[in-house]
Amino acid sequence: MSLTLTPMADERIRVVIAKPGLDGHDRGAKVVARALRDAGMEVVYTGLHQTPEQIVETVVQEDADAVGLSVLSGAHMTLFARLAELMREREVDDVVVFGGGIIPDEDIPELEKLGVTKVFTPGATTTDIVDWVRANVGTPADA
Repeated sequence: MSLTLTPMADERIRVVIAKPGLDGHDRGAKVVARALRDAGMEVVYTGLHQTPEQIVETVVQEDADAVGLSVLSGAHMTLFARLAELMREREVDDVVVFGGGIIPDEDIPELEKLGVTKVFTPGATTTDIVDWVRANVGTPADA
C-alpha cells in the first residue's frame, strides 16, 4: 500500500481570491493566491475592483470550496455583508468565507456573525493562511 501525499487534480481545494471594491492594492491578494496555488490548491484570482455580485458569480461558476476577500479600503463591513446576502440568495451555503486586510479587531466579531469564518490581519504569514485553509476547507464532496 502506498501513501499519496499530493491530492489528485480533481480532489484539490478550489479557492477564489477576490479584491472587492475600489481599493487598487492587490499585492497581498496575489501573494496569498500564489501561496495557496504553490500548496497544491486550485486558485482563481478575480483581479481588482470586483463587485460582490461578480465575486459570487465567480464562486458559483468555479464551484469553489472557499472564497477569500482582501479588503484594505475600510469598506469591509459593507462588502462582506453584501457578499453574505448574495450567497444566501443564491443558496451558496457550502463555501467557506475568509478574508484579510486592514480590518480592526473590533469588527471581527460582527464579520463572524455575517458568516466570515476567519479574518487574517496584517502580520499573518502565508504559512498561517495555507495551514488554515487546509484545516478548515474540505475537499469537494464528490471527490
